[in-house]
Amino acid sequence: MMTAEEIVAHCERLYADTALGTVHDWKSRHPGRPAFGHLPVYAPREVVHAAGGLPVALAGAGEHVDIVKGDACFQSYICHIPRSTVELGLTGDLDVLDGMLFPSTCDVIRNLSGIWQLLFPKKPVRFIDLPQNFAKRLGGDFYQHDLKELIDLVVANGGKQPTDEDLARSIRLYNDNRNAISALYDLRTEQPQLVASDECFLVVKAGAVLDVAEHTQLVHDFIAQAKTRKKKKEDRIRVVMIGAFCEQPPIGLLRSLDRSGCYVVDDDLNLGMRWLEKDVEPGKNPLEAFADAYLTQSTWASTKYEADDLRAPKLLALVKRRKADGVVFAAPSFCDPALLDQPVLQKILSVSGVPHIAFKYAENTGQFQGIREQAGTFSDSIKLWGAA
Repeated sequence: MMTAEEIVAHCERLYADTALGTVHDWKSRHPGRPAFGHLPVYAPREVVHAAGGLPVALAGAGEHVDIVKGDACFQSYICHIPRSTVELGLTGDLDVLDGMLFPSTCDVIRNLSGIWQLLFPKKPVRFIDLPQNFAKRLGGDFYQHDLKELIDLVVANGGKQPTDEDLARSIRLYNDNRNAISALYDLRTEQPQLVASDECFLVVKAGAVLDVAEHTQLVHDFIAQAKTRKKKKEDRIRVVMIGAFCEQPPIGLLRSLDRSGCYVVDDDLNLGMRWLEKDVEPGKNPLEAFADAYLTQSTWASTKYEADDLRAPKLLALVKRRKADGVVFAAPSFCDPALLDQPVLQKILSVSGVPHIAFKYAENTGQFQGIREQAGTFSDSIKLWGAA
């Protein structure tokens, strides 16, 4: 078994491989079967898997690719992720994918689906219009219909028509995967000195390109190895990091937070892989059970419509559950869902006496000294006076 450090190094290589070499390897081992890319935040990966496909979670190019062609397709006052995704497409890095899925995350991702159709007319594209009405006979029926059309798309492009047994098996495999990731987050909460924030991010992120069972085993292996580390807890504050649910921050930003005196004990990174908060019980109708799980077991997020606006109370509950000292708002520049929610969330934190700080980033940001100094001051003020 690899050491924890070796596992992290392996995951970082996967993260940096914008040409998706692991997906090429998977297709060589499964000739004729399709790989479907999907944008953040949430996509029904279980359904793609059950239909014989490999769901590949894309989140832009990070800091690994210079954007040249992608800037020609989008205006400058939107987030960075669509431009870098287009860049990867136009340079051929995403040629291994047999199709693309664009969930209803925001207007930018919606528009990206149309631009993708124009740029790559020979590759299938589907916009996944997730339910906005959470009544079972409305949103649930709508989503089941949407999922059936997604299955038809995968089947038409090299997949197979899944049986109820296939769907149930895939659902259980992803239940196992979410439980493994949850165990990793719990370990970081209980002993944050054993799992750095960038390590947690990279280990979970590896699931973007790996088969689900392989990724679940990798997470378990990392947990087992991390528990053997002999690291003493340092004098740091415990923070929850919020706002990075779509465009992912550079690794350097996460490492800067660690060096500034913060233990990140929870976050919304790679949120799509942890979207459902409880196991899905397939029952006699797995597709119906899966659609119902989206309505009743989804996590809270700025991209998800909630009529009663429960985001702020749920953030407070998360801070309490993780025994956090404060909240760090880290949102991508021009991310409308994150930045529109932020004032509301900050207000209730202030009223509740929870210290918080905010800054913005882009996925290709290379300098973090200012963020490190800002977060360091935040940490010191809590340790000295109990407030920021």
